[in-house]
Amino acid sequence: MAKKIKGRRAFLKSSGLATLPFLLPTGLSSPAALAQYAAGKEESINFVTDGAMPSPKEYVQELQAVVEKYPNVQDTYAKEGAVAQLEQKFAEITGKQKAIFMPSGTMANNLALRVLSQNKSKIFVQEVSHLFRDEADAAQTVHSKRLIPLAPGKAEFSLEELKEAIAYHDKGEVFKSGIGAVSIENPVRRADGQVVSIEEIRKIAAYCKENGIKLHLDGARLHLASAYSGVPIKEYAAPFDTVYISLYKYLGSKGGAILAGDAAVIDQMPHLIKVYGGNIYQNWPYAAMALDKVATIESQLQKARTKADQLFSIMNQAGNMKVSKIENGSNIFNLQITAPVNFEKLTAYLKEKEQIQLRMPDGQGTIKFYVNETILKRSNESILNALKKAINSSVA
Repeated sequence: MAKKIKGRRAFLKSSGLATLPFLLPTGLSSPAALAQYAAGKEESINFVTDGAMPSPKEYVQELQAVVEKYPNVQDTYAKEGAVAQLEQKFAEITGKQKAIFMPSGTMANNLALRVLSQNKSKIFVQEVSHLFRDEADAAQTVHSKRLIPLAPGKAEFSLEELKEAIAYHDKGEVFKSGIGAVSIENPVRRADGQVVSIEEIRKIAAYCKENGIKLHLDGARLHLASAYSGVPIKEYAAPFDTVYISLYKYLGSKGGAILAGDAAVIDQMPHLIKVYGGNIYQNWPYAAMALDKVATIESQLQKARTKADQLFSIMNQAGNMKVSKIENGSNIFNLQITAPVNFEKLTAYLKEKEQIQLRMPDGQGTIKFYVNETILKRSNESILNALKKAINSSVA
């Protein structure tokens, strides 16, 4: 029986990449067909998310190109291949001893804080953070941690606010459970991508180190914070014991995450990933895409930022539209259409006629305008003309 299991796994391991042509859309398995497909596809622009969102057909086509570019991408249970290469790359990017592939950001955040906090239950977080608002109370229900929210409605809390909260709980509790960790999300999605001050992070980190409190960074979109603040990734990561970065926000993958930190922490993760159901047989389709994209992401984001600044300048001069920055913001801007338009018609026209995706306005009539590398696909004049035509065609 043991030989059968070994043979089965060997077959699966060797057959993973061979199945890729069968994943391609019908008629796209040959190099010539792939080239023809790439040449004919629409150059769509996406102003609604942090990164490009390729269709299933586009993703498989891009994955085929990546597999041809990188030999030996295949992993087995996140060992070797593109996964190992990606882990090494992110250890270098963050300046940490080791990094590990995770199936999701929620798992990365929760397992990091589980290990950092040990048997202490209190974890201080931003009230608007993903950890507090968007992870289904996993820290509380699965890991027996108590999340204490700070600075309601604001992107960041100050050192003084943290000290006051710690003092309040220390004074008010008879049976003390201890302070396990502090978690900071940067940039903050629920605060329209606002970036947390590096100066405040350093103050908080110094206090935490002095008092033996561990510090975790939810840096799902950390490259965006770096691109718009000018603070290098390593500089952001340095004060923290662990750092999580998403692979699908802007790194081209369809899933996955990276957690980086000291070897003593990261070495505990493989067992915990298995225990909590995240030990996936093959992860290379996610890791390979991110490995390819991460090599150029910093320069691409800088190009996109520069081009967006130029676009916003001519948009503000064109009439009927106004773009403004968000205080301490990153890649999200406020767009207001000053002409009386039907927004459903406006967004539909852009999507169907111009291959441009734009969000609907919020309750105050403001459109959250996301900048990503798809802005580089066309000239600013072409984008401006498309917006003008959409406005003219949708006047109420």
